Amino acid sequence: MRVSLFITCLADLMYPEVGESVVRLLRRYGCEVDFPELQTCCGQPAYNSGYQDEARTVARQWIRAFEHSDYVVSPSGSCTGMVHHYYPDLFRDEPEWRAKAEAIIARTYEFSQFLVQVLGVTDVGATFPHKVTYHPSCHAMRLLGVRTEPGTLMDNVRGMETIELPRRDDCCGFGGTFAVKMADMSEAMVCEKAKHVLETGAEVLVGTDMGCLMNIGGRLNKEGKPVKVMHLAQLLEEGSAGR
Repeated sequence: MRVSLFITCLADLMYPEVGESVVRLLRRYGCEVDFPELQTCCGQPAYNSGYQDEARTVARQWIRAFEHSDYVVSPSGSCTGMVHHYYPDLFRDEPEWRAKAEAIIARTYEFSQFLVQVLGVTDVGATFPHKVTYHPSCHAMRLLGVRTEPGTLMDNVRGMETIELPRRDDCCGFGGTFAVKMADMSEAMVCEKAKHVLETGAEVLVGTDMGCLMNIGGRLNKEGKPVKVMHLAQLLEEGSAGR
Protein backbone atom coordinates (compact mmCIF):
# COMPACT_ATOMS: atom_id res chain seq x y z
CA MET A 1 0.00 0.00 0.00
CA ARG A 2 1.07 3.59 -0.60
CA VAL A 3 1.65 5.72 2.50
CA SER A 4 2.58 9.40 2.72
CA LEU A 5 4.61 10.55 5.69
CA PHE A 6 3.32 13.68 7.42
CA ILE A 7 6.48 14.58 9.29
CA THR A 8 5.16 17.53 11.43
CA CYS A 9 7.11 20.70 12.18
CA LEU A 10 8.91 19.48 15.31
CA ALA A 11 10.09 16.23 13.78
CA ASP A 12 11.13 17.91 10.55
CA LEU A 13 13.13 20.68 12.19
CA MET A 14 14.40 19.05 15.37
CA TYR A 15 13.87 15.26 15.36
CA PRO A 16 14.19 14.00 11.77
CA GLU A 17 15.41 10.65 13.08
CA VAL A 18 11.86 9.97 14.27
CA GLY A 19 10.57 10.25 10.71
CA GLU A 20 13.36 7.98 9.51
CA SER A 21 12.34 5.31 12.02
CA VAL A 22 8.70 5.54 10.92
CA VAL A 23 9.68 5.13 7.26
CA ARG A 24 11.94 2.14 7.91
CA LEU A 25 9.24 0.33 9.86
CA LEU A 26 6.52 1.02 7.30
CA ARG A 27 8.74 -0.17 4.45
CA ARG A 28 9.54 -3.33 6.36
CA TYR A 29 5.84 -4.17 6.31
CA GLY A 30 5.47 -3.65 2.61
CA CYS A 31 4.39 0.00 2.47
CA GLU A 32 5.56 2.22 -0.34
CA VAL A 33 6.33 5.46 1.50
CA ASP A 34 6.53 8.88 -0.10
CA PHE A 35 7.11 12.37 1.26
CA PRO A 36 4.95 15.07 -0.37
CA GLU A 37 7.18 18.13 -0.44
CA LEU A 38 4.17 20.47 -0.57
CA GLN A 39 3.33 19.60 3.03
CA THR A 40 3.47 22.25 5.70
CA CYS A 41 2.29 22.85 9.28
CA CYS A 42 -1.16 21.46 10.07
CA GLY A 43 -2.20 24.94 11.27
CA GLN A 44 -2.62 24.09 14.94
CA PRO A 45 -0.55 26.98 16.40
CA ALA A 46 -2.53 29.56 14.44
CA TYR A 47 -5.85 27.87 15.22
CA ASN A 48 -5.12 27.67 18.95
CA SER A 49 -4.14 31.34 18.97
CA GLY A 50 -7.39 32.47 17.36
CA TYR A 51 -6.03 33.12 13.87
CA GLN A 52 -8.60 31.06 12.00
CA ASP A 53 -8.14 32.72 8.61
CA GLU A 54 -4.42 31.99 8.72
CA ALA A 55 -5.08 28.45 9.94
CA ARG A 56 -7.44 27.89 6.99
CA THR A 57 -4.77 29.03 4.55
CA VAL A 58 -2.28 26.56 6.00
CA ALA A 59 -4.88 23.78 6.16
CA ARG A 60 -5.71 24.21 2.47
CA GLN A 61 -2.04 23.75 1.63
CA TRP A 62 -1.88 20.66 3.83
CA ILE A 63 -4.91 19.16 2.09
CA ARG A 64 -3.45 19.88 -1.35
CA ALA A 65 -0.26 18.09 -0.34
CA PHE A 66 -2.00 14.89 0.75
CA GLU A 67 -5.30 14.75 -1.12
CA HIS A 68 -4.01 12.08 -3.53
CA SER A 69 -2.41 9.90 -0.83
CA ASP A 70 -3.84 6.46 -0.11
CA TYR A 71 -2.91 6.84 3.57
CA VAL A 72 -1.29 9.60 5.61
CA VAL A 73 0.74 8.56 8.65
CA SER A 74 2.26 10.87 11.25
CA PRO A 75 4.44 10.38 14.35
CA SER A 76 2.21 12.87 16.20
CA GLY A 77 -1.20 12.42 17.77
CA SER A 78 -1.38 16.18 18.28
CA CYS A 79 -1.04 17.13 14.62
CA THR A 80 -3.19 14.19 13.51
CA GLY A 81 -5.79 15.28 16.06
CA MET A 82 -5.80 18.78 14.58
CA VAL A 83 -6.66 17.37 11.15
CA HIS A 84 -9.30 14.98 12.48
CA HIS A 85 -11.13 17.27 14.85
CA TYR A 86 -10.64 20.85 13.75
CA TYR A 87 -10.46 20.82 9.95
CA PRO A 88 -14.21 20.20 9.63
CA ASP A 89 -14.83 23.22 11.87
CA LEU A 90 -12.37 25.37 9.94
CA PHE A 91 -14.24 24.67 6.71
CA ARG A 92 -17.78 24.59 8.07
CA ASP A 93 -18.79 27.39 5.69
CA GLU A 94 -16.87 26.04 2.68
CA PRO A 95 -18.58 22.80 1.54
CA GLU A 96 -16.00 21.95 -1.12
CA TRP A 97 -13.06 22.20 1.27
CA ARG A 98 -14.96 20.51 4.09
CA ALA A 99 -15.62 17.54 1.80
CA LYS A 100 -11.93 17.39 0.89
CA ALA A 101 -10.99 17.53 4.57
CA GLU A 102 -13.39 14.77 5.57
CA ALA A 103 -12.17 12.54 2.73
CA ILE A 104 -8.55 12.82 3.85
CA ILE A 105 -9.42 12.49 7.55
CA ALA A 106 -10.63 8.97 6.86
CA ARG A 107 -7.16 8.07 5.57
CA THR A 108 -5.04 9.87 8.17
CA TYR A 109 -3.54 8.00 11.13
CA GLU A 110 -1.17 8.44 14.02
CA PHE A 111 1.78 6.03 13.70
CA SER A 112 0.82 3.43 16.33
CA GLN A 113 -2.82 3.52 15.18
CA PHE A 114 -1.75 2.70 11.65
CA LEU A 115 0.53 -0.15 12.67
CA VAL A 116 -2.09 -1.85 14.83
CA GLN A 117 -5.40 -0.93 13.19
CA VAL A 118 -4.49 -0.90 9.49
CA LEU A 119 -1.42 -3.14 9.12
CA GLY A 120 -2.45 -5.48 11.96
CA VAL A 121 1.06 -5.39 13.41
CA THR A 122 1.36 -5.85 17.18
CA ASP A 123 4.85 -7.38 17.39
CA VAL A 124 7.74 -5.96 15.33
CA GLY A 125 10.22 -8.44 16.82
CA ALA A 126 12.05 -5.81 18.84
CA THR A 127 14.38 -6.41 21.77
CA PHE A 128 15.15 -3.55 24.16
CA PRO A 129 16.70 -4.64 27.49
CA HIS A 130 16.00 -1.49 29.49
CA LYS A 131 13.61 -0.09 32.09
CA VAL A 132 11.06 2.06 30.29
CA THR A 133 8.11 4.23 31.26
CA TYR A 134 5.47 5.59 28.90
CA HIS A 135 3.80 9.01 28.77
CA PRO A 136 0.52 9.13 26.78
CA SER A 137 0.09 12.47 25.06
CA CYS A 138 -3.18 14.31 25.66
CA HIS A 139 -4.18 14.84 22.04
CA ALA A 140 -3.44 11.27 20.95
CA MET A 141 -5.32 9.87 23.91
CA ARG A 142 -8.23 12.29 24.16
CA LEU A 143 -8.74 13.52 20.60
CA LEU A 144 -7.87 10.35 18.69
CA GLY A 145 -8.61 7.69 21.31
CA VAL A 146 -5.10 6.22 21.08
CA ARG A 147 -5.10 4.32 24.36
CA THR A 148 -4.15 0.68 23.79
CA GLU A 149 -2.08 0.71 20.60
CA PRO A 150 1.26 1.95 22.05
CA GLY A 151 0.95 -0.40 25.02
CA THR A 152 0.18 -3.36 22.76
CA LEU A 153 3.30 -2.70 20.72
CA MET A 154 5.46 -2.17 23.81
CA ASP A 155 4.16 -5.31 25.53
CA ASN A 156 5.67 -7.37 22.73
CA VAL A 157 9.16 -5.89 23.01
CA ARG A 158 11.46 -8.56 24.39
CA GLY A 159 13.65 -7.93 27.41
CA MET A 160 12.03 -4.59 28.24
CA GLU A 161 10.69 -3.79 31.69
CA THR A 162 7.80 -1.35 31.44
CA ILE A 163 7.11 0.61 34.63
CA GLU A 164 3.79 2.37 35.11
CA LEU A 165 4.13 6.16 35.18
CA PRO A 166 2.35 7.68 38.21
CA ARG A 167 -0.51 9.95 37.15
CA ARG A 168 0.29 9.00 33.58
CA ASP A 169 -2.81 10.67 32.13
CA ASP A 170 -1.83 14.11 33.45
CA CYS A 171 -0.73 16.67 30.84
CA CYS A 172 2.99 17.42 30.69
CA GLY A 173 2.28 21.15 30.33
CA PHE A 174 3.45 21.60 26.74
CA GLY A 175 0.21 21.96 24.81
CA GLY A 176 1.88 23.91 22.00
CA THR A 177 1.01 27.56 22.46
CA PHE A 178 -0.16 26.86 26.03
CA ALA A 179 3.48 26.60 27.11
CA VAL A 180 4.05 30.12 25.75
CA LYS A 181 0.83 31.75 26.93
CA MET A 182 0.84 30.17 30.40
CA ALA A 183 4.55 29.68 30.99
CA ASP A 184 4.46 29.54 34.78
CA MET A 185 1.65 27.00 34.86
CA SER A 186 3.33 24.98 32.12
CA GLU A 187 6.57 24.86 34.09
CA ALA A 188 4.78 23.68 37.22
CA MET A 189 3.11 20.90 35.23
CA VAL A 190 6.28 19.65 33.58
CA CYS A 191 8.14 19.73 36.91
CA GLU A 192 5.49 17.45 38.35
CA LYS A 193 5.61 15.17 35.33
CA ALA A 194 9.42 14.95 35.50
CA LYS A 195 9.17 14.08 39.20
CA HIS A 196 6.86 11.18 38.40
CA VAL A 197 9.18 9.95 35.65
CA LEU A 198 12.07 9.89 38.11
CA GLU A 199 9.96 8.01 40.66
CA THR A 200 9.75 5.07 38.26
CA GLY A 201 13.52 4.61 38.12
CA ALA A 202 13.22 4.16 34.34
CA GLU A 203 16.19 4.61 32.05
CA VAL A 204 14.04 5.64 29.09
CA LEU A 205 10.90 7.73 28.70
CA VAL A 206 8.83 6.76 25.65
CA GLY A 207 6.01 8.70 24.01
CA THR A 208 4.20 9.22 20.71
CA ASP A 209 4.51 13.02 20.43
CA MET A 210 7.82 14.85 20.22
CA GLY A 211 6.28 18.00 21.73
CA CYS A 212 5.68 16.18 25.00
CA LEU A 213 9.01 14.40 24.90
CA MET A 214 10.85 17.63 24.13
CA ASN A 215 9.15 19.33 27.06
CA ILE A 216 9.69 16.57 29.60
CA GLY A 217 13.16 15.75 28.31
CA GLY A 218 14.13 19.40 28.51
CA ARG A 219 13.06 19.54 32.14
CA LEU A 220 14.93 16.33 33.01
CA ASN A 221 18.03 17.64 31.26
CA LYS A 222 17.79 20.94 33.15
CA GLU A 223 17.71 18.99 36.40
CA GLY A 224 20.70 16.93 35.30
CA LYS A 225 18.78 13.64 35.29
CA PRO A 226 20.08 10.97 32.88
CA VAL A 227 16.77 9.75 31.47
CA LYS A 228 16.75 9.19 27.71
CA VAL A 229 13.63 10.18 25.76
CA MET A 230 12.55 8.22 22.67
CA HIS A 231 9.62 8.25 20.33
CA LEU A 232 7.85 4.90 20.16
CA ALA A 233 8.88 4.53 16.51
CA GLN A 234 12.56 4.87 17.48
CA LEU A 235 12.28 2.24 20.18
CA LEU A 236 10.55 -0.25 17.87
CA GLU A 237 12.81 0.39 14.89
CA GLU A 238 16.10 0.42 16.77
CA GLY A 239 15.12 -2.62 18.79
CA SER A 240 14.36 -4.60 15.65
CA ALA A 241 17.02 -3.17 13.34
CA GLY A 242 18.70 -6.53 12.85
CA ARG A 243 15.62 -8.26 11.48
